[in-house]
Amino acid sequence: MRAGADDSHAEVGGHVRVEIDDDIAVIVVDRVGETVNTLDPDVAESLFAAIDRCASDAAVRGIVLTSGKPDSFMAGADVRWLMTLEDSSEAVARLAGMHAALDRLEKLGRRGGKPVVAAIHGPCLGAGLEVALACSARVASDDEARTQLGLPEIRLGLIPGAGGTQRLPRLVGLPAALEMILTGRSVRPRKASRIGLVDVIVPHEHLLRTARGLAREGAGQRSSRRSLTPSARRLGLDSNPVVRRLVLARAEQRAAKETKGNYPAPAAAIRAVRAGLGRRRGSGAAVELEEFGRLLIGPEARALMSIFLATRASKRGFTLEEYPAARRARDVGVVGGGLMGSGIAAVTVATAGVRTRVKEVSTESSARVLRAVGSAVDGLVAGRRMTEATGDRSKHLLTVTTDWTGFAKVDLLIEAVFEDLEVKTGVLRQFEEIAGPGAVFASNTSSIPISRIAANAADPTRVIGMHYFSPVERMPLLEIVVTEKTSGDVIATAADLGRRQGKTVIVVNDAPGFYTTRILGPYVNEAARMLGEGVSIRVVDGAMEQVGFPVGPFELLDEVGIDVAAKIATVLHDAYGDRMAPPPGLASLVAAGRMGRKKGLGFYTYEGGKRRRPDPTVAALVGATSVTKPSQEEISDRLILAMVNEAARCLDDGVLSGATDGDLGAVLGLGFPPHLGGPFAYLDRLGAGGAVARLRRLAEHHGSRFEPSPLLTSLAESGGSFHG
Repeated sequence: MRAGADDSHAEVGGHVRVEIDDDIAVIVVDRVGETVNTLDPDVAESLFAAIDRCASDAAVRGIVLTSGKPDSFMAGADVRWLMTLEDSSEAVARLAGMHAALDRLEKLGRRGGKPVVAAIHGPCLGAGLEVALACSARVASDDEARTQLGLPEIRLGLIPGAGGTQRLPRLVGLPAALEMILTGRSVRPRKASRIGLVDVIVPHEHLLRTARGLAREGAGQRSSRRSLTPSARRLGLDSNPVVRRLVLARAEQRAAKETKGNYPAPAAAIRAVRAGLGRRRGSGAAVELEEFGRLLIGPEARALMSIFLATRASKRGFTLEEYPAARRARDVGVVGGGLMGSGIAAVTVATAGVRTRVKEVSTESSARVLRAVGSAVDGLVAGRRMTEATGDRSKHLLTVTTDWTGFAKVDLLIEAVFEDLEVKTGVLRQFEEIAGPGAVFASNTSSIPISRIAANAADPTRVIGMHYFSPVERMPLLEIVVTEKTSGDVIATAADLGRRQGKTVIVVNDAPGFYTTRILGPYVNEAARMLGEGVSIRVVDGAMEQVGFPVGPFELLDEVGIDVAAKIATVLHDAYGDRMAPPPGLASLVAAGRMGRKKGLGFYTYEGGKRRRPDPTVAALVGATSVTKPSQEEISDRLILAMVNEAARCLDDGVLSGATDGDLGAVLGLGFPPHLGGPFAYLDRLGAGGAVARLRRLAEHHGSRFEPSPLLTSLAESGGSFHG
């Protein structure tokens, strides 16, 4: 352990090494075989063994804890390991051991002991932050782009389980702690310093030297740990029970309103925090452990963790390494600078950092593109997601023109023109006349089969679909659509660009509507049918928002454009027959000039571009002659089961390569409630037999469009599941 003539390093359990610098031990966590540090039992055992050995070494006066990864401290618990825990008592027992180890760590720096200083650069999240909270002090790099500290467990349906609900409120005060725990949002270095979460921020190159100095300075002294930030002290939040109750009550009200009863974790977190504010310190830890164990085996956490793991897994398919002929796009073209085209250009220059040239029809519309992209970049700067200098560089990567000048050198062209086959094939023809060898043509269509666009292409192997979602800057999904002729290197080229744009990528096979649009069709059709039956817009939208969709189907139709939805409905009806037949009400609304938000009139009324209220005259336009109010369960059953039944057909038809992609696409692209895990996770929760029984009941009452898909029926008969 001690540095001597032979070696100043000691390996501890493979994932941790100890480096002795005079009287300071530097513990370096460097998980083997991973690009970031996450904690599982092996890594935790190595870490705490190293800490215990340093604690028992009389020559060591202080300890620095840091990471061997270049731009990451610790990214939390290993979710793959958490998913293996299927029993609440096992989870509690595992975490109880970590609680005990962190208690020892916290006590180590007290009463003239050995200070432990966390030296943080890059993400310090979840269990990683909980380890840092138990240290005597925290030093962070001032890198606002890379370094962040947070407790994101709530986004996985969990709460901090290694003392985070107990230590964070004592360190930064109750309001700041609740904000971090209940939102899962992380804080950057300057704010972390301001609220008292870190003691010092320094340039990255000075991080270890500063941490060693703090450890040496604090050795033999009583801990200078702050239990409250100055602002919290002034408010007396930790000592005034009335104020404390008020803060907690408001947090409970806000959590109940935002979760609509679908997510149990926020209420559990508040219970754990409340228990930790009592006189008996250990009681809060016990509540935290109990709540964590209960949540971990619950369906909401399982669904959210599955989506998290699926998102990570999506980064591994169709990589440039797999396809040597694929190219990394250095120059990208976009044809059509409307809402979608401008959004695509924005993420290409700002997030991917790629030169982008946009073709528009006039100088006036070109100016609109420049303003839209500039505004998007300014928003990133204002939100501190990029520096002002980086923002300026991003803007200079964009050029706009009204002709094809400069497009001969682009590696990949994305057309984002009207949803019209003739227009799209016309763009393809013009591009092929000037394109360089190997250039890729991608269509941002939401429903037209890519094979039809590529039917007369000079080289159909270079044609692909890149289906973005609106607003492009915020929606995380990119649905890549491939035909039988699309080459693998073209898929890898498109997927690489999508990931650089910050998108989660799923690859689906070509068919009318692909995957996401195809399963959305039955959902919005069913909503429109209910409207014709006399169910109000507010009741339908409210029911689906209560289930967990971010917006209801009618608000969604207004955002997409009722005219666009009607065109897509025609494509789906032609392709899939009567089960996709749209109700006549949609055509009636388009004929009446109702296009949605863009025209200021749709299912809702708008004033100054802002949605106001459902338009009561819509009912007459769609032929509703009576008023009905079915239960929320009936509304959600009809809409959700229509969607998930079609998802099963997509898997059966080969549009999807697996159920996981289907879940990911629906959650990230369509807003399918994350706590339900996606269409296939939801069907597994119901059980194939239960889903088939519900669908057959709906078919009896509402028609053959609800007949269960063959794959779902087969699984019901065999007792199988989609994720089995």
